[in-house]
Amino acid sequence: MVVVYTTPTCPHCKSAKRYLKERRIPFREVDVSRSEEAGRSLKRKSGQTGVPVIDVNGQIIVGFNRPKLDRALGIRSLD
Repeated sequence: MVVVYTTPTCPHCKSAKRYLKERRIPFREVDVSRSEEAGRSLKRKSGQTGVPVIDVNGQIIVGFNRPKLDRALGIRSLD
């Protein structure tokens, strides 16, 4: 399962979500600006308060890092 922690104004979050959609990777989005509990969960999992943070089956990726994301997903980069 892939979970993307986001905020509505984060351009890197939008890029990460677009990247996943283009590759048809299903994900659940968690908007940390809408819930204090979501923010606490983000900090607990990653030690971070910034977004995006992407959780790929428990592997935490801070920021939109395509090479790390591709490795975590087990896919080859299309770029």
